[in-house]
Amino acid sequence: MKPLIKKINGITPKFGKDCYLSENTTIIGDVVCGDRCSFWFNSVIRGDVHFIKIGNEVNIQDGAIVHCTYKKSPTIIGNQVTVGHNAIVHGCTIKDRVLIGMGAIVLDDCIIESDSIVAAGAVLTMGTQVKSGEIFAGVPAKKVKEGNFKKQLLALANKYVEYSKWYED
Repeated sequence: MKPLIKKINGITPKFGKDCYLSENTTIIGDVVCGDRCSFWFNSVIRGDVHFIKIGNEVNIQDGAIVHCTYKKSPTIIGNQVTVGHNAIVHGCTIKDRVLIGMGAIVLDDCIIESDSIVAAGAVLTMGTQVKSGEIFAGVPAKKVKEGNFKKQLLALANKYVEYSKWYED
């Protein structure tokens, strides 16, 4: 069994070096990702209606969905970002070293600055801006804390680079 990598409208996804794609991940269309990224079981990255750009050392965990809005809102993900299990990332910008917690939903035109956290189960409504060093939680998500999370977020991203090596044939 191999991942489903699908060309659409003449555009095929592009991958950097040393990326891990689980056997049942689906990646479609205008998706470009950097080096050492990992796409875990049942994740879907669908660049069919706009582009998706993913930086280096990004992990898209089990069941997560990354999509965009037709001709309006692409999805741009920076470096060393962790997208937790069953999260939905849609038509937004996520900068470097960010954690999108398990089951969180990030909607169109949100901007999440570097070194910040969207808590598990949080729902960021359209256009929400999370500043560097903030944690947003709740439904709808609001700022609940500030801090320096850079070291922890970098460590988390590095762990997933390591985990992906366990799956090499």
